[in-house]
Amino acid sequence: MKLVVVSAGLSVPSSTRLLADRLAAATGRYTSVDVQVVELRDLAVEIAHNFTSGFPGRALSAALEAVTEADGLIVVTPVFSASYSGLFKSFFDVLDQDALTGKPVLIAATGGSARHSLVLEHALRPLFAYLRAVVVPTAVYAASEDWGAEGLADRIDRAAGELGRLMEGLGSGAARRAEVADTAGAADASVVVDTDTAAAIAPRSLDGALASADRFTVIPFEQQLAALRP
Repeated sequence: MKLVVVSAGLSVPSSTRLLADRLAAATGRYTSVDVQVVELRDLAVEIAHNFTSGFPGRALSAALEAVTEADGLIVVTPVFSASYSGLFKSFFDVLDQDALTGKPVLIAATGGSARHSLVLEHALRPLFAYLRAVVVPTAVYAASEDWGAEGLADRIDRAAGELGRLMEGLGSGAARRAEVADTAGAADASVVVDTDTAAAIAPRSLDGALASADRFTVIPFEQQLAALRP
């Protein structure tokens, strides 16, 4: 599965990028992922031009496509004026409004003081709820004093575990739905019905002839009519 990390850190090295890397590494311990990092610092000019021209540049277009196609996201921003950074917000402003629908997202932030930790609940979580993403319960905030202290590693591990399990669950569910849809499409004039319903209406002569996917069975429409005739 594809995990995309969006980091809005501005400095080099960046504590925001450090937290993002640790969250990605921890997620990889719970599920197999291919990680791609999007550094918003490198896209700042193209993001600004997108607002004035209405068209993304090549690098920004690639970043937007990566986020849209990701199976899961980790988003990390530094705190500015008790909220996410303007660069962070601007990136998600130019993203298609439906791109994050149903997508698992882990939110995180860094700041100089623990007093800003509620930015996760007051700013980031409402933003991604509005974008209809599935935000994991545990958010991670790292103040300057948290680095090297007890507690941060546990929060990172808990949040990463929630993201990994959510990606696994939603991914397997999508695969099952696709399998059912493919099976239904392959049968000419067929209807997908629940297995229990199929057992009630299918004649005994159809035993062994029913193709099933998960708990659903595909029965050709003509055979359903034949089963209902007196």
